[in-house]
Amino acid sequence: MDSHGWTRSMSAKGCSPDNAAAEGFFGRLKNEMFHNRDWAGTTLDGLKDAIGDWIDWHNTTRIKNTLNGNSPDQHRKTHGLLP
Repeated sequence: MDSHGWTRSMSAKGCSPDNAAAEGFFGRLKNEMFHNRDWAGTTLDGLKDAIGDWIDWHNTTRIKNTLNGNSPDQHRKTHGLLP
């Protein structure tokens, strides 16, 4: 990372709270988007598009109990963070 001048997107080794959040996210991605689907004949671009679509759904429109049954976008709008 250092040799390329990049910044880590996750915290340093051994910081379990950050690691748990990252592992939870990728676990949900695999369980909800990847597993139990037939990816035969899917191109790399098709896989990238499917992952991008799932991440967009995850970050904007999924319903969350911790947001009182609202989606992240609904929650942001409630707090004036989105038009």
